[in-house]
Amino acid sequence: MRTDRLLLRLLEMSDALDIQLLAGDRDVASTTRNISHPYGDGMAEQWIKSCQEKTICGELINFAITLNADGSFLGAIGICPDDTGSQAELSYWVGKPYWNQGYATEAVKAVVHHCFTHLKLDRVYAAHFTRNPSSGRVMQKAGMIHEGFLKGHTEKWGKFEDLELYGVTRAQLELGDSTGPINRDSQS
Repeated sequence: MRTDRLLLRLLEMSDALDIQLLAGDRDVASTTRNISHPYGDGMAEQWIKSCQEKTICGELINFAITLNADGSFLGAIGICPDDTGSQAELSYWVGKPYWNQGYATEAVKAVVHHCFTHLKLDRVYAAHFTRNPSSGRVMQKAGMIHEGFLKGHTEKWGKFEDLELYGVTRAQLELGDSTGPINRDSQS
């Protein structure tokens, strides 16, 4: 998938060093449910291999987020369809040097569009730690609507974290649902 600035492509073993460097940053790991810290040698290769195997089985699809201009690796974004094949969970992370530049928003918009137009899903949903409101803004800019939160739902580094829940249906995007951020953003 291409956007104005990004190429989203399947992960490759050659991404391992960049993944270890970027995901190994404690600040990046602290914003995700699944990235551990420290991120040791071999973990990136193991994760890529697991992603590749799960992609073949149809369990998930993880894309490398890279720059169109020079191929620089920025982070990863994935979709995990449920058993019905009608909806999928979206997750993503971007390396700290690339924060606050709109890359996550651009990638999330592209993947949400891909989910509805190519995968023919009916719903896409995502979650973020309450203490990471920037991720919620990314989701809102991609047309996702805040649906609620789960108190103390996920343990991260010995502490139970609250999760904010977002989602969007195909119908909401097609209709420009007035409760969603798409219309609010277009009115400004």
